[in-house]
Amino acid sequence: MPNQTPIFAGLDRSVFDSANPSPYADGIQKGLTEGLIRQISTDKNEPEWMLQHRLESFRIFLGKPIPAWGPDLSHLDLENIIYYARHGAEETDNWEEVPEEIRSVYDRLGIPEAERRMLAGVGAQYESEMVYHNLKKQWEDLGVIFLDMDNAVQDYPDLVQQYFMKCVPSSDHKFSALHGAVWSGGTFLYVPKGVHMEEPLQAYFRMNAKNMGQFEHTLIIVEEGAHAHYIEGCSAPKYGSQGLHAGLVEIFVKPGATVRYSSVENWSRDTYNLNTKRAIVEKDATMEWVGGNMGSGVTMLYPCSMLVGEGARCDHLALAFANEGQWQDTGAKVFHMAPHTSSSVVSKSISKGGGCSVYRGMLKVAPHAHDCTISVECDALLLDERSRTDTIPDIQIRNNEITFAHEATVGKLSEEDVFYLTSRGIAKEEARAMIVNGFIEPIVRSLPLEYAVEMNRLIELEMEGSVG
Repeated sequence: MPNQTPIFAGLDRSVFDSANPSPYADGIQKGLTEGLIRQISTDKNEPEWMLQHRLESFRIFLGKPIPAWGPDLSHLDLENIIYYARHGAEETDNWEEVPEEIRSVYDRLGIPEAERRMLAGVGAQYESEMVYHNLKKQWEDLGVIFLDMDNAVQDYPDLVQQYFMKCVPSSDHKFSALHGAVWSGGTFLYVPKGVHMEEPLQAYFRMNAKNMGQFEHTLIIVEEGAHAHYIEGCSAPKYGSQGLHAGLVEIFVKPGATVRYSSVENWSRDTYNLNTKRAIVEKDATMEWVGGNMGSGVTMLYPCSMLVGEGARCDHLALAFANEGQWQDTGAKVFHMAPHTSSSVVSKSISKGGGCSVYRGMLKVAPHAHDCTISVECDALLLDERSRTDTIPDIQIRNNEITFAHEATVGKLSEEDVFYLTSRGIAKEEARAMIVNGFIEPIVRSLPLEYAVEMNRLIELEMEGSVG
């Protein structure tokens, strides 16, 4: 209805930064051991193959170094992280059955209201486990499967085993290995051949306890000719001590299918956000990534599209906002591994208060991948003299039969534009916010209306006090 109040319009910083009591975390083990990994697997009643996968991932993790490139991770204390915490609430498909103190968090975040108005289904994770998961019956009747990953391992073991960490193996890097060892919760989405989901699905991941780690696994399989849009949101309270997010997203886009994955990430500045996202895109299929990163003290995130089928395409749209004390190291990876593939990357960053935004991109074109079309655009906006931005592209093209364009720009807020707006009666802070909103508009317009409102509101919160 056109006169309804936008779902996320009332968001303020307290919604994200406030924590619930966490007695379930009192005295809980910190650090990672084989015993803890076995406990996770036992608690979840997992099949033997998953336990062995966890143990092998742990072995790989112990042998891998912390990445020495990008932001400084030397202060990340992996021995002071809680890798697994059970809050004690049973998963349900009825919001009224979620414990009140947990439900109130999601009520304030607007998730139940978003489900009522516009979503095909919702999953809500609190610490290491899901508390709520539901899919509208009309999509269930068409064969769509939308479960938390723990239940998917139990209910669809063969399907999960076929795809689990086949897109992103544990051997990829230290934090994919860590994820393979301690993953818990997350989303399993399967869309059958030819099914066009007209409404998006969403999962929201919330960390609550001090020094908490969250390692949700998202596995999406969209069969031939099907369409799906999946949205993830996430946040954590502010404690002044480290938290860790090392989730993993795997997406399999079958021939002729279309997948849009949108995320609005707003972890607290206590959090190291070391996330891995990757899609395998087959013949004539389309993968669309839309992302906004506003929170976390350190982010390393580079969604990856592997274009393995002729005619496959991908679009990457991303926004990063680095405020005081933040290092947003984000970008995109695209691998053209078949002829007649195409890709478009649009990355925008804003730096304020001494924050650092880095675009780090990788583009590879295989020798046999002729007649590819590639466009990369990186735009950075600096709001003051203290802030920093870098563009670090890695481009490896192995044949000459492609069309390629790369553009990178860095600019400051135009004082002429600010003067023009203020001379027409607009307050200076509002004028600056209007210019920033115009800068990010290509990203925001790709989100569903209500989530565009959410991202704009988050930008407003970051912009507060930016005059002068």
